[in-house]
Amino acid sequence: YHAQPSQGTEQEKMDYALNNKRRVIRLVLQWAALYGDLLQEDEAAMAFLEEFYVSVSDDTRMIAALKEQLPELEKIVKQVSEEPKAPQKKHKVLLQLFNTSDDRAQKRQPIRGSDEVLFKVYCIDQTYTTIRVPVSSSVKEVISAVADKLSSGEGLIIVKMSSGG
Repeated sequence: YHAQPSQGTEQEKMDYALNNKRRVIRLVLQWAALYGDLLQEDEAAMAFLEEFYVSVSDDTRMIAALKEQLPELEKIVKQVSEEPKAPQKKHKVLLQLFNTSDDRAQKRQPIRGSDEVLFKVYCIDQTYTTIRVPVSSSVKEVISAVADKLSSGEGLIIVKMSSGG
């Protein structure tokens, strides 16, 4: 954000600095717009946004052309820093399909839509439960089955984990 070229006229240096600052502000605005909800939970991100806003505010005193982006930046910072009106408890779950060694699997018969699979549902509090759903179930149906089992459907997230992370 504060990079300055070592060569060129004073006007070229000012233009370079202004263009870089505008690009960084635009990037931060896009980042905050995309990840606003997640940023509320991250103290370091919140501290960065507040510090960045102060820095841009200070720069507008010397570089008037940045003033046009300040209201939008202020709006984003206020939105992200506001506490949610009704805090929701989110259930972060991990579904793990595990093999049920029945006769059909050993005989290598084709899987039918009516066949059922078992999932282990891991909750953020280190507990888990199991659900049994048909192979042909949609994501919505799987989430519904998990919500019924956990007696709560708010904030459920399906996460797929692979060995690569």
